[in-house]
Amino acid sequence: MAGHGVETHHTAMSRALKYDIPGEDWRRPIDDLVERGWEALFAPDVAAAAPRVIEIGFGRGEFLLDMAGKRPEAGFLGVEVSFKRCLKMARRLARTRLRNVRLIEGRGQVVVEQGCARGSLDAVWINFSDPWPKDRHASRRLFQAPFVASVADALKPGGVLHVATDDAPYARQIDALLRAQGALENRFAPAPWRGEVPGRLCTAYEESWRREGRPLYFFEYCRR
Repeated sequence: MAGHGVETHHTAMSRALKYDIPGEDWRRPIDDLVERGWEALFAPDVAAAAPRVIEIGFGRGEFLLDMAGKRPEAGFLGVEVSFKRCLKMARRLARTRLRNVRLIEGRGQVVVEQGCARGSLDAVWINFSDPWPKDRHASRRLFQAPFVASVADALKPGGVLHVATDDAPYARQIDALLRAQGALENRFAPAPWRGEVPGRLCTAYEESWRREGRPLYFFEYCRR
């Protein structure tokens, strides 16, 4: 019994350590953004007039960290619905010297609709969001007409929405929704999308999909 007690104690400790943040914890509740605004969320590390960028569904965080590292003057908000992924990203971010990233655990639709003022964002990135391929799950897809409208409203004139998916039916749905949004203009026209975007970071997941020969779909729409 004594040995069992020691094992339980060590197991509990190892689990607790996974929740420790080895430095600054850059996670913030969505209420901070809604009630205090973007400027307060990033103060004093990012200037009020600095570019504002959101990545919805940052996953393992490679893309978000790469963008933030290349543009230290801009503010980057990572949004992720998964608590586990948000925690892992907070731990990873704390090991860097970056101070221009904030993380929110929540739904992308809610963050954009409730937390982003009209005409305030320079860019929105949505990389490989869950396509929810079964018809009965269609309502769970991020891309719906109200969401696209809220993103268009939140972007500055000239601000850009970047979208990537590896799912062909979802790509067609995204294409239809974006084309129907009159406030947005396709930067890849006359093509609906591209299979390659020069200079874009290729994440580990993306590299794996390319090795499998899976086609990828990239969209870029700007606010008119």
